[in-house]
Amino acid sequence: MTRFVSATQHVPPVGRVPRHVAIIMDGNGRWAKKRFMPRVAGHNRGVETVRDMVRACLERGIGYLTLFAFSSENWRRPEEEVSLLMQLFVRALQHEVAKLDRNGVRLRIVGDLSRFDAKLQQMIRDAEEKTAANTRLTLTICANYGGRWDILQAANQLAIAEPEKAGHWSEADLAPYLSMHYAPEPDLFIRTGGEERVSNFLLWQLAYAEFYFTETLWPEFNEAALDLAIESYCRRERRFGRTSEQLVANPHPSVSSFTADVQARDRASSSSTGLPSDA
Repeated sequence: MTRFVSATQHVPPVGRVPRHVAIIMDGNGRWAKKRFMPRVAGHNRGVETVRDMVRACLERGIGYLTLFAFSSENWRRPEEEVSLLMQLFVRALQHEVAKLDRNGVRLRIVGDLSRFDAKLQQMIRDAEEKTAANTRLTLTICANYGGRWDILQAANQLAIAEPEKAGHWSEADLAPYLSMHYAPEPDLFIRTGGEERVSNFLLWQLAYAEFYFTETLWPEFNEAALDLAIESYCRRERRFGRTSEQLVANPHPSVSSFTADVQARDRASSSSTGLPSDA
């Protein structure tokens, strides 16, 4: 059974910082091209940014971070680049999982994993099992993932599980079969690299997310850039179908409160929190 309800059915809690941030990590190839480097160099640098964002989310109290690493459409890229991305995925699992586990991060990999080779599938299962008990942050990597695939596979599973209710299924019936049934719907969706589209990412789950687009390329996206996105989020009026007048009794936490937290954290930066520098 799913732990969280849909924002179209119930009004979710709104906090000082988003509970769940989802990011399309765009711009690795362009970052490398600007430096006359091969595209894979940008992807390598992008892994370092992932590490930085995990640390930043831990420090800010964000409970869920979801990253679009490889879409179902990315198989259309040159074969050499796809092969290098798979190798990078394997290396990341080999070198990062133990660090995530030490810092209380649960790792989930979602998508159609059947297309990956047997070794990679086993590494994914092992990583998820190793980190399953962690609760500080749930890091989800979407790999060979597509939003339409997600909805279709959930519908197919539901049809098998509850055929007697065909024609009368509800959101609550479908929700447990979605690939991210274990997480609340994203509060904040970020796309780096200047493009302004969702690219078949979390089509069901982003129904009430706040969108933030930035020209910053993913390898250059840092804690300050994340704070700008969260400040933008804090300025949004999250009505979920209600009127502004209805929010007066329960206003959205202000951007000033988040900014004050950032300033306090900066003053205390000499005493590090979150992941250590080797994570």
